[in-house]
Amino acid sequence: MNSVVPLETAKPATRSALPRVGVLLINLGTPDTADAPGVRVYLKEFLSDARVIEDQGLIWKLVLNGIILRSRPRTKALDYQKIWNNDRNESPLKTITRSQRDKLAAALSDRDNVVVDWAMRYGNPSIKSGIDALIAKRCERILAVPLYPQYSASTSATVCDEVFRVLAQLRNQPTLRITPPYYADEAYIEALAVSIEGHLATLSFKPELIVASFHGMPKAYVDKGDPYQQHCIATTEALRRRLGMDAAKLLLTFQSRFGNDEWLQPYTDKTMERLAKDGVRRIAVVTPGFSADCLETLEEIAQENAEIFKHNGGEQFSAIPCLNDSGPGMDVIRALVLRELQGWI
Repeated sequence: MNSVVPLETAKPATRSALPRVGVLLINLGTPDTADAPGVRVYLKEFLSDARVIEDQGLIWKLVLNGIILRSRPRTKALDYQKIWNNDRNESPLKTITRSQRDKLAAALSDRDNVVVDWAMRYGNPSIKSGIDALIAKRCERILAVPLYPQYSASTSATVCDEVFRVLAQLRNQPTLRITPPYYADEAYIEALAVSIEGHLATLSFKPELIVASFHGMPKAYVDKGDPYQQHCIATTEALRRRLGMDAAKLLLTFQSRFGNDEWLQPYTDKTMERLAKDGVRRIAVVTPGFSADCLETLEEIAQENAEIFKHNGGEQFSAIPCLNDSGPGMDVIRALVLRELQGWI
């Protein structure tokens, strides 16, 4: 039987005037190595998530373990090797997200009670390691920052799921906040526009149109109520207004299909082929759904889709970098974080 500590002898909890606050930047994830074993570990974790592949039944498990994880890691490893940061032996997504952490920490250095760290939903550093590190630094409150402008269950929600799973194992839980999606935030749209205009000014050609390519999603997920497509449309429409472009000059497409189900359309690769065959010779592509350059932007867009466009008659193609750790990009993250930390700092 547990003994009861008399109230008069119990020691009061000690706390500082300003509780320490942890900020955890979280992106999708990446393999630890650009080889088949590293990619296999990453893909298994990613494709075993019921938020990503909702039907995790026996048939899917057989397909995943018997087919996909036997063949796909080799081909995807070759793609990762094309964009790998060999100096640091890591993917660009890791390099950029770490830099975003460093720059945000520097921007908040005047806030003595704020600690900034970073994590990946899949791979390393894990969300658990990030939360553990913040708690070890005596953070009593944590702001989780999913770095996805548009919300979807397969990105933002699975980050929340993992954060909750980690906290569920703790007896002494920190207080938690999670930043909302920022798909139509004025600062985000302005940063995108400034980035696009700045990039176009460096080109030796003038694009006939711009394609805004977002990561794809099975249409069935949207039919079930996922707001992702609406958020992508809202981002594109806001960007059109800011740049003074209509739908014919700033197109919306979706990339990265997987499997045989119908995904959100129009498809980016099919659009590249159609545009070139229709006589478009000069285009630029922006990827507003990604906060940092990664395999999907550096290889799939800048290399694979550029080749599709040129193979079908296109001549000049330019991939516009993500906001990354640029000045405008960091302004967006800093404004988002400071807004959500109100009342804590």
